Amino acid sequence: MNPADLLSAMKRTVEQLAAFNEMAKALTSTLELREVLALVMQKVSSLLLPRNWSLILQDERTGKLYFEIAVGDGADVLKGLQLNPGEGIAGAVFTSGAARLVHDVGGDPSFSPRFDEASAFHTRSILAVPLLARGRVLGIIELVNGPMDPPFTNEDLTILTAIADYAAIAIENARNFRRVQELTITDEHTGCYNARHLRALLDQEVKRSERFSHPLSLVFLDLDHFKSINDTHGHLVGSATLKEVGDLLMTLGRQNLDAVFRYGGDEFAMLLVETDPEGAAVIGQRVCEAFRGRGFLLEQGLDVRLTASVGVATYPDHASSALDLIRAADFAMYAAKARGRDALCIAEPIAPNGGTGSHEFPER
Repeated sequence: MNPADLLSAMKRTVEQLAAFNEMAKALTSTLELREVLALVMQKVSSLLLPRNWSLILQDERTGKLYFEIAVGDGADVLKGLQLNPGEGIAGAVFTSGAARLVHDVGGDPSFSPRFDEASAFHTRSILAVPLLARGRVLGIIELVNGPMDPPFTNEDLTILTAIADYAAIAIENARNFRRVQELTITDEHTGCYNARHLRALLDQEVKRSERFSHPLSLVFLDLDHFKSINDTHGHLVGSATLKEVGDLLMTLGRQNLDAVFRYGGDEFAMLLVETDPEGAAVIGQRVCEAFRGRGFLLEQGLDVRLTASVGVATYPDHASSALDLIRAADFAMYAAKARGRDALCIAEPIAPNGGTGSHEFPER
């Protein structure tokens, strides 16, 4: 190697080491998963200059792989697709935990054309490395169709492997931090959020609602005669029923917008952002109907039947604060019980003195 080439190679090595050092500091400076992923995107783009690439992660709930980040032609289509571990070159890398550098996918039996067909793209070459943390594969970083011939080199593989090593540690740390946070805000019996998180989130959402002039609604519900289930079948069956109730309620709201809480005992709440009284009443009615048409604990050989009394309140129509919104929804729920249970009631508008309407409190 002549002196000029040697100097150029040394300069490139120094630049890469500096970039890796900067990346390590950046990725270990945050425990927020979104920030970690944004940093990964930035570093892949700046160090390797790929036109098409993706970061694929495993869904911890379903086990399937999905495109968390997709950049380049057909990226929007890829973000809506999933693949199984072992499917295609990326899936094979995930299963084996070994990186792959494929110059011509046409000669590789692992290649799956399904994603090219969906995105109207033509894959020629792939560089894929696993995200390895503590011996476990979290996902894959995959580069497609490099800008030169050969499209990818062993040097690219070394760089991408270093990025993936840092990224995997950062992603695992962020996920562990999120799990710890979830333990403090989640009800252990139902998987719903707990009452403490409802009060904290409600304070934030009321301020946001006031700032942007968006309505905010709360659906409050109590299971009718739930005590009879515990008396008849025991508390273990009662707890299992509450878990199924929580699962049911999570299917009735809008994904990623509405949140479900176990308020206490057999009381639940649903927080509906940017939802007016009419929209909240639709959700509340949907809750009532879902209970009427469902048997619980069927897999355990039982057919437990339940109904719910539902109250709906909206900020600022029925309340002037977060605490008042809970009270208004609770009062409306009691009004539904007073009507004979298995019913929906909407809170009364704020009274001239700033208070809310009141109702007699029957037995639950």
